[in-house]
Amino acid sequence: MTRNSFCACLVILLLGFYEKAHSGNVLVIPGEYSHWHHMRIIVEELMDRNHSVTVLIRAASPTMEHAQKEHFKFMSFEINMEQQEVDNMWKNFIGAGMHQSTISFQKLTLVWNLLSGMSNYFQAVCNELAGNRELVTSLKELHFDVLLHDPVMPCAGLMSKALELPSVMSLRGSFASSFERLCGQMPAPPSYVPATASQGHLTDQMDFTERLENMLLYIGHTAMVTLPEMFNIHKQFISVHLTGKPVTLCDMIGKADIWLIRTYWDFDYPRPLLPNFKFVGGFHCKPAKPLPKEMEDFVQSSGDDGIVVFSLGTMVKSLTKERANTIASALGQISQKVVWGYKGKKPETLAPNTRIYEWIPQNDLLGHPKTKAFITHGGINGIYEAIYHGVPMVGLPLFADQPDNVNHMKTKGAAVMLDFNKMETKDLKQAINDVINNPSYKESMMRLSRIHHDQPMKPLDQAIYWIEYVMRNKGAKHLRVEAHNLTWYQYHCLDVAAFLFSIIALAVFILVKMCSWLFRKCFRKIPAKSKKE
Repeated sequence: MTRNSFCACLVILLLGFYEKAHSGNVLVIPGEYSHWHHMRIIVEELMDRNHSVTVLIRAASPTMEHAQKEHFKFMSFEINMEQQEVDNMWKNFIGAGMHQSTISFQKLTLVWNLLSGMSNYFQAVCNELAGNRELVTSLKELHFDVLLHDPVMPCAGLMSKALELPSVMSLRGSFASSFERLCGQMPAPPSYVPATASQGHLTDQMDFTERLENMLLYIGHTAMVTLPEMFNIHKQFISVHLTGKPVTLCDMIGKADIWLIRTYWDFDYPRPLLPNFKFVGGFHCKPAKPLPKEMEDFVQSSGDDGIVVFSLGTMVKSLTKERANTIASALGQISQKVVWGYKGKKPETLAPNTRIYEWIPQNDLLGHPKTKAFITHGGINGIYEAIYHGVPMVGLPLFADQPDNVNHMKTKGAAVMLDFNKMETKDLKQAINDVINNPSYKESMMRLSRIHHDQPMKPLDQAIYWIEYVMRNKGAKHLRVEAHNLTWYQYHCLDVAAFLFSIIALAVFILVKMCSWLFRKCFRKIPAKSKKE
């Protein structure tokens, strides 16, 4: 071996050791369904960058179904709750959202059953995650460097305290703005920052009535998140073993070093920021790959009319017969071919121009040059894929943050929004034709797409950078504002206001007393004897 070859081998070997020495050990606690699909992108990228990743999930989780096929490590935990009860909770979650919007006894029953099921589920998960000493001990022995978690998984944030780890949180949900405002101390003036879960009609431009509604929503969200009786979690174990006091929802997630927000200014309204909030919306989006041959042949058969992509996400597996027939009938009356991702029973009104698949490569379809429109439930994953590829949308929001998501796109001129439960065949047909034939929708979506692509760093690179940043610096507490350590009255300077008010009131009181005394001194009544003299 020549001297140059030996030096080259030595450099490669040293670089290999350097890379190994600078790789991290990451614990991931994801949410379910689309939340896991989002987190999975980060996990795969961390693996590609030579980090060791362990995903901690519930044994009966739908995420666990794919565990054996992945190249990263999984650990699972059991919960003391029947799987049927968990399944019923998710069914009630979907049912409460998809039920007719008018208040009825049936809907109130669904909501009550949902809240009851979620309470039991939260307790069961928290008991096992933070209350299982064996699990906590075994995780400590693995010497993780950082915890990456989703707040949708109950008590995941508490594991950072139990394991003494810095944490990075990835979130976007129906109450995300409340989490950011109340738990992350993000400034959010109600005059122009709309609350989520507002039935998808508030924007950053509100008149008096809308600002009044927004303020009431803020008050309601604050009560739900901060009232101890509503969100104390597992007092028996956590209060004694970890904190010495009852733990609220904000206590669990407010300690995160970095918040990875799954939106960006192509979607969100401008608002104040904090140093430890990083917007990484659309990090899961990628250039389109070729479609499967049979699907590509169907797409190509559409000719110049192109295709429409239709999906209601992973949680909605079937529709009622009436809704399915209404949708299928509308799709059959447009000139485009339709690729519909649907696992339910084939609708009776399904037309030859519509092809149903149990699974569709949504990102690749939206990136296909023949795609003209996207019919979506308004999940943030699908919305960002549409923004990335510049495809205008017809929004059929169902539950959670979906009405708010679709309303953002409607406000920005890139979508038409329909009421899923009330729309008729003619409404859906008209909405599709408007989105395709009115060039303003395409132009608005292309403008958002340009904003999305015009960033100094790709969203996925930024997400990975901040996770690695937390590992390198053993946390990022220096980016957290002091507001976390203030009481609510200190934060709003009410104690200072009370002090200043007291000083002013005391000064006014003394001034009034002095004036009163001087008035009596100068203008008091002269005695009768003095008058005679």
